[in-house]
Amino acid sequence: MRSRTRSVPAPEAQPLRPGTEHRPAWPEHPTDGVEAEQPSEARAGGRHRGEHSRSRRRDQPERPRIDPRDLWSEALAGVLARPVRSALTTLGTVLGIGTLVITIGVASTAANQIVGRFDALTATSVSVTVPSPRPGSDDPPLVDWSGVGAVERLAGVVSAEALAGSDGTANVQVRANDVVAPGELTSQTLAVVAAGPNLPAAVRGTMVTGRFYDAGDIARHDRVAVLGDQAARLLGIGDVRDAPAVFFQGQSFTVIGVLGGFQREHRLSTSVILPPTTAADRMGLANVTQVLVNTSLGAAGQVARQAPIALSPGHEDGLTVVSPPDLSKARKGVQGDVNGLFLVLGLVSLIVGAIGIANVTLVTVMERIGEIGLRRALGASRRQVAGQFLAESTTIGLLGGVIGAALGIVVVVCVAGVKEWTPVLDLRLALGAPVAGALVGLLAGLYPSLRAARMEPVDALRAPS
Repeated sequence: MRSRTRSVPAPEAQPLRPGTEHRPAWPEHPTDGVEAEQPSEARAGGRHRGEHSRSRRRDQPERPRIDPRDLWSEALAGVLARPVRSALTTLGTVLGIGTLVITIGVASTAANQIVGRFDALTATSVSVTVPSPRPGSDDPPLVDWSGVGAVERLAGVVSAEALAGSDGTANVQVRANDVVAPGELTSQTLAVVAAGPNLPAAVRGTMVTGRFYDAGDIARHDRVAVLGDQAARLLGIGDVRDAPAVFFQGQSFTVIGVLGGFQREHRLSTSVILPPTTAADRMGLANVTQVLVNTSLGAAGQVARQAPIALSPGHEDGLTVVSPPDLSKARKGVQGDVNGLFLVLGLVSLIVGAIGIANVTLVTVMERIGEIGLRRALGASRRQVAGQFLAESTTIGLLGGVIGAALGIVVVVCVAGVKEWTPVLDLRLALGAPVAGALVGLLAGLYPSLRAARMEPVDALRAPS
C-alpha cells in the first residue's frame, strides 16, 4: 500500500518593508510530518522571542574585560617607561610624606623628652604654704618645726624641709664687714630666711663650699649662716675657710658654707639662711611659712593629699598645697603645640606633590593620545582607559609614600640619636603614610584620567602623537 503525501503550495513572496529582514516561512530544519502540521501560536511566539533575543545579543557585543593584574602591570610599565620624569614626580610626594612623618615623629619625641624632664623635677615637687598667725592672736601656729618628721614618714616622700620667712626679713641690708667707708656701697639687699638642716636635699642643691649647719648648731643656737651662691657673689665671699662674717641689723653671723645648684626655690640663691633657733632668737622667725616636699615619681598626688593632715591634724583645711598637674595633659598639650606648629609645612609639601603628580599625569595623557585612540578602537571602554591612568598616578603616589615614610623614620631616629633622646614613632603613622601617598596620587590623577576617558577613538587616532 503506497503512502499518500499531501503537497502544499509554496507561499507567495511578500515585499519587504524598510528596516525588516527576510524571514523564511518554514523552519530551516523541518521535523517530521506530525510536528510540521502543528502551527500553534505558542510555538510561533517562542520562535519570535528567541530570534529577538539572539538579535539583541548580536547587536550589543560583550565588552572586553581586563584583569586587575594586567591593569597594574600596564600602569607600572607606563611609570617605568619614563623613569626620570616618574622619579621627579615621585619626589614631590616623598617630600610631602617625609615632612609629615618627620614633623609628627620629632614632635612626639620632643614632647616625650620635655615631659620626661618635667617628670624628674616638677612632677615630684609638692609645696605646702602655711598661713601666718593673725597679729595679736594667741592661737598656736598651724605647723611647727617638728611636723616635718611626720611628712617624711609618708610613703613616697624622698625628702622634706620647712622654711620660715616674713615680709620684714624679705629686704635686709647685709654687709660683708662692719666697716662703713663714706661714699662706698658696702651693703646688699638680701632676704633672710630660716630653714631646717635638710634644706639642700629639699631644694635639690649642692654645697659650693663649706658645709650646711647640722642639728648640733641648731641645738646650741649658734650664730652661723649659709649664703646662697648669688648672695655670696654679691657680697664677695668665695671661700669660708677663714670664717668670714656677714652683718645685718647690728648683728654678726659666721658664714660656714655657700649653697648652690638650686633646682627649685631659686629665690633662695639670693638669701641668707639661718638655723631655726637662731632665726627665732635674733630675727623673730619662729613660725613655719612653707614646707618643701620631694616625692618619688607618681607619688606626688597621694603625698599632696596626705601632707596637710600629717602637718596639722584637724586643721588641714587651713593649709594650701601646690601639686604638679596631670602629666598626660601636659604631654598632650606639648605635643599638640609642636604638631600644630609644623604640620602646616607638611601639608603644604603634600599639596605641592599632588599638583606635581596631576601636571605630569596630564602631560602624559596628552603625549599618549594615539595610544588612547588605539585602545578605544580595539574595544577598551572609557572606564578602562580612566582606570589605567588612575592606576599610574596611584602607583607614583604609593611609591612616594613608601620612600617618604622610610626617609622620615630614618631622620627621626637620627635626630633622636644626636640629641640623645628616645625616639617615639607611631606604628599607625608608618603604615598610614604609604596609604596617604596612594590617596594623594589617586586624587591627583582624577582630572587627567577623566580627560583621557572622554576622548573619541577617531579624534584620538587623527591627533598627532
